[in-house]
Amino acid sequence: MTTSELQKLLDSVKAGTLDPSAAAQLIITAMRAAPVEDLGFARVDTHRELRQGFPEVILGLGKTPAQIASIAARIVASGQALLVTRAQPEAYEAVREVVPPATYHVEARAITLPQGDIPRGRGTILIVCAGTSDLHIAEEAAVTAELMGNSIDRLYDVGVAGIHRLLSEQRRIQSAHVVIVVAGMEGALPSVVGGLVKVPVIAVPTSIGYGASFGGLAALLGMLNSCATGVSVVNIDNGFGAAAAASRINHT
Repeated sequence: MTTSELQKLLDSVKAGTLDPSAAAQLIITAMRAAPVEDLGFARVDTHRELRQGFPEVILGLGKTPAQIASIAARIVASGQALLVTRAQPEAYEAVREVVPPATYHVEARAITLPQGDIPRGRGTILIVCAGTSDLHIAEEAAVTAELMGNSIDRLYDVGVAGIHRLLSEQRRIQSAHVVIVVAGMEGALPSVVGGLVKVPVIAVPTSIGYGASFGGLAALLGMLNSCATGVSVVNIDNGFGAAAAASRINHT
């Protein structure tokens, strides 16, 4: 039973069109149902939306297009929203065979299909991106947060090498409820943004940079050592994780 189905059940009880004892029995039956669908190569967690507020997300890395399509079909059949991250075009073609309405977001490398009644967030999540090379990760965060029911604003190519680009947009920055900052190289941008706002800032280090950036490690350490208060850090290239955390904050 999805969150939307449970809400409809409770609404029916409130409206007097469904007996409370009958509703209780339906809920008990749903709870007794196996929360996992075993596909042999994967166990689809169909109750994750009830526990965490959003359905299981498919990580496309390491899976064949056929495996991704099979998992996606089960999630969609259960009435839940679909999100596949790090998906290649061939995976999308396989998913589209079983879920025709699904959409592929090229920059985000994500496959999505909104379904169900996803609660809306309280404010706007602003995605701040240092440079064009970081767009894949920034868009992963944007697409994820939007699918999770949040209003999104994008502020791209405002890295510290041209700090005036960021400072000229302070009105947008100040109006956000949560800010996700995506940057590679030395990873200085989240500290700058953190010094400008009173809301939570989630920093995302990317693997973009020259040799001494060590695949994003330099940016990660720089963000972890931020002198600005209210800055938290997710793993390298983890735009999805940043969006999930920002969404929870925005729904609180």
